[in-house]
Amino acid sequence: MGGTAYSPHGRRTRFFLRLVPGAVRSEHVIQFLKQLHQHLPGPLIVIWDGVNPHRSLATLRFVEQAHWLTLIRLPAYAPELNPVEGAWSWYKRTVVGNFCPDGHGPLHRTLRLARRRLNRRRSLLLGFLHKSGLSLP
Repeated sequence: MGGTAYSPHGRRTRFFLRLVPGAVRSEHVIQFLKQLHQHLPGPLIVIWDGVNPHRSLATLRFVEQAHWLTLIRLPAYAPELNPVEGAWSWYKRTVVGNFCPDGHGPLHRTLRLARRRLNRRRSLLLGFLHKSGLSLP
């Protein structure tokens, strides 16, 4: 699972990645949000889609108690409005398109190295935001 992060005026951008075994569940989402808050102290606005772990009772309870967190839910079937979809597209095109690892270890290393590359490309991360039609103040 992943997320794109933007400072209010776009001076700082970042892509966060968390690899989980199997399907993403509520506890993974909650842990990811906690880790985001550790890396990005202060109030966070999270824009996300309506996949099941985002709508689960456990996630909703956590969000209610996390006063530092504001959620904005995207409409159903609108991935073009989600900036993180640009990052996933970039990963598919440039990182794993023809990659056939011999196990989870090489895959995890490759994805983490790619995340570092992506985080050095501020203009690309801003492009994901622009393509979604969203803007910063």
